[in-house]
Amino acid sequence: MPTQFDSVIFDLDGTLWDASEAIARAFQAAKNSVDYIENDVTLAQVQAVTGQPYTVVYERLFPKLPADKLDEYRALCARHELTAAEEHGGAPYPGLEDALRYLRGQGYRLFIVSNCQLGYVEAFFKHSGLGHFFEGHQCFGTRLLPKSENIREVVAQYGLQAPVYVGDTPGDLAGSQAAGVPFIFATYGFGALSETEAPVRIQQPADLQRIL
Repeated sequence: MPTQFDSVIFDLDGTLWDASEAIARAFQAAKNSVDYIENDVTLAQVQAVTGQPYTVVYERLFPKLPADKLDEYRALCARHELTAAEEHGGAPYPGLEDALRYLRGQGYRLFIVSNCQLGYVEAFFKHSGLGHFFEGHQCFGTRLLPKSENIREVVAQYGLQAPVYVGDTPGDLAGSQAAGVPFIFATYGFGALSETEAPVRIQQPADLQRIL
């Protein structure tokens, strides 16, 4: 990793906040509004697919659902999820605001690239009140592009010369590697990576003040 970065690109769920309880309730509310989903949607199920591209989440949770019903249920969940994110939100990880303030004070430009649906990053900004720290963002829901492409787009759009990506899943690592961007692993999130795979690690957002 270079000794000096000019920017930090963050994943959202599992890296900046944990909204899995609100999302699980949203999925369950959508389930209760239809008659073709038999099993309840649990918190553990939601956490197991957090970080996957938005469309993949439903394919993994409901692999036997016909395509037309899957599309219908996905649309229902999308509406419930955005409402839940805005009204109930998630819990920003401890020390996040101080870490973001430190990074901005040190001159780092801050961004978000997430596999979430369109509008979810804005819901995070609205609920958390942390949007003023970030210069820009991109998500899977914009054009259904993989994380690596969205990272590349942010790098190109904002003229970043030495970015680093902070994420919590193997998919985040793969996306940053494919984009040619160094990676910092947030061990407190939803994924697992060995020290060989991801040697630069943080146990909490405040650890970024030690690394950067």
